[in-house]
Amino acid sequence: MDLGLKDRVYVVTGATRGLGRASAEALLAEGAKVLITGREEKTVADAVAELGDGAAGIAADNTDPGTPARLIAEARARFGGFDGILISVGGPAPGFAADNTDEEWAAAFDTVFLGAVRLARAAAETLTEGGVIGFVLSGSVHEPIPGLTISNGLRPGLAGFAKSLSNDLGPRGIRVIGLLPSRIDTDRVRSLDALSGDADATRAANELTIPLRRYGTPAEFGTAAAFLLSPAASYLTGLMLPVDGGARAEF
Repeated sequence: MDLGLKDRVYVVTGATRGLGRASAEALLAEGAKVLITGREEKTVADAVAELGDGAAGIAADNTDPGTPARLIAEARARFGGFDGILISVGGPAPGFAADNTDEEWAAAFDTVFLGAVRLARAAAETLTEGGVIGFVLSGSVHEPIPGLTISNGLRPGLAGFAKSLSNDLGPRGIRVIGLLPSRIDTDRVRSLDALSGDADATRAANELTIPLRRYGTPAEFGTAAAFLLSPAASYLTGLMLPVDGGARAEF
């Protein structure tokens, strides 16, 4: 199936590793051009070298109000266009409701929520018909995850923003989509499993709650992201797609 991604230009934030990296790899494999971002110059340069042709990178902090315009301008300068953005940020600090500090909440709000809102608004100002804005969110949008209280608080609000944005941009032919990963086998998830003191036992217990009885791979997530960002998904907007092996209880 041709996803129609050849020579389309995307910005993927937080793409030096994890789900952002997997999404960038999938887009590049289908012929897209991708500008990736990360916080550190070296990790961005290393990732671009590994991703190969069609990839470029820039170190950027999503909490900086000037970042969105800089990324879009860089994508246009490097590749001659801008067709969409996938907003992926690192997960906020773990903790139960009584554990997380005001400082952790404020830092997470700036990165997970407000930084993402700024990126989406800037993209919305410049995208034309056929453009797409994607958010990497979490299964916590629908079901709170024990020990991830900040994520449980912020991700549903960002999903609500994304849905509102999809309604606003729909008449212009611009789509807005969200992906809701659960247990994908990334460094982040492995570190969360290790918080129990027995990562293997925690993983085994989690796998029993997943109908497919295994964690997803980053590549599986990236493939789903590439499809939703592609012209092949041209009639899909305002949806939040669980990428979770069937773990969500509701249909």
